[in-house]
Amino acid sequence: MASRPVDPVTMKINYLPTIESIPLNRTSVKPILEPLMFAESAPAGTISSENQESRVSSTSSTKVVCPCLFCDDQFSLEEEEQIFHHLMMKHKFIIADTKLIADLRGYLLYWKERLKEQPATDFCSVINATTQDQDQDKTTSVEEYYLLSDMAPEDKELRQFLQKRKLEKILSVQQTERDDTTFSKSCLFCRQHFTGNRSLLFDHMAEDHGFNIGQVDNIVFSNELLDKLKEKLDNLLCLFCEKTFKDRLTLKEHMRKKQHKTINPQNTEYDKFYVINYLELGKNWKTIHSENDRGISLEDDDTDAEEEWSQWEDTAGSQATCLFCEFVSSNCVRLKMHMQELHDFDLTELKLRLDLSFYQQVKLINYIRRQVHLGTCYGCEGTFDSKHALLEHMHTDGHTNSIPRPSVWDRPEYYFPTYENDNLLCQLEDSDDEKETRDVPGCVKVIAEDNKVLESILTDETLRQDILTNT
Repeated sequence: MASRPVDPVTMKINYLPTIESIPLNRTSVKPILEPLMFAESAPAGTISSENQESRVSSTSSTKVVCPCLFCDDQFSLEEEEQIFHHLMMKHKFIIADTKLIADLRGYLLYWKERLKEQPATDFCSVINATTQDQDQDKTTSVEEYYLLSDMAPEDKELRQFLQKRKLEKILSVQQTERDDTTFSKSCLFCRQHFTGNRSLLFDHMAEDHGFNIGQVDNIVFSNELLDKLKEKLDNLLCLFCEKTFKDRLTLKEHMRKKQHKTINPQNTEYDKFYVINYLELGKNWKTIHSENDRGISLEDDDTDAEEEWSQWEDTAGSQATCLFCEFVSSNCVRLKMHMQELHDFDLTELKLRLDLSFYQQVKLINYIRRQVHLGTCYGCEGTFDSKHALLEHMHTDGHTNSIPRPSVWDRPEYYFPTYENDNLLCQLEDSDDEKETRDVPGCVKVIAEDNKVLESILTDETLRQDILTNT
């Protein structure tokens, strides 16, 4: 029988399901209409049933081919919707709950062989659907569609087996990555490079940059995940809200201000990188978390209130300006964190590494402000026409942290502030007691002494008695 008109957008057959279905298994009446809604996409990380080397990673160059159940047509695994559309339109065959199939190719290969041995009616429910001619607007005929779902015991057992096998392979890959000592990647936010175990890099990004994407032991295909995140950052894309920005400085400042230091939980392309999404058939991390969080709505409300208070910032007090850009804050910790994350300039680390006294910190800050004002890179002494060009150069070449030798900036002229009322100087601290007593080149210590006065008119006893008597 000829195929009925199809909507080219939704790829659904135009029919009116007015005739009562006639399922072989009466318990399958409820999900009959569900298969007519095509799945959006296959579960990320599908594992081939015959080729473990393709193991979920999209970086594999091998193209996985899926066969049609009834003819010799073949489709790429990425063309999942075309597979189901072909089955429905050409063979009147519908597969239910396609998102619950862990290995689509293995699933199709199995049923292709079984349907050669037995007719589809032995496994499928039958849907009698009345189709309608769009041109003549009248009923034409009743067509039979075959629905394969997990209501059939054999189909359910197959789906569970494929899910279990997929989980075993995922856990095997995860254990391999845990034990891997050949890992070699650079941090996404600074130039530090890590080799050995992957946990070193993930711990560094969480502790030093506040970028937390979960426990490293719960992550699988970590190299692919890091490559994907790096690609997004290189394209100036925020990892959380996924907005695009004009340059890397603006992106970093946006992620810092908005606290967008994690991945977008609504983006399902990340689901393949977390083991929790493979644990139970048909359940991802959202479903599992919602089950665990039932009955604690009051605690959630309290948590939301605490988060709102934690995001409140006190803007009172003197505002200090960043050494490199126009960012201001009355909170010295926040300002130092801004310079560390956005400009790779850690004033606290410099103080410890160079053993700077309080006055040396003052002179260093005044020196840096002077050079930035003049458009000069203090790392290579190059000059630039604009502040933006200067900062681009310093960030690209890593010169923000390239402090010249002390003889260049440790000079008396830098005791005087470059900018009037530079409140960053007021936020400096010198908490080490030894700083107060050590010798600093160019500084003269003044020590108070109790010197005995040898000659004075007050040594006359008679005069002192007269003074006391008169008072």
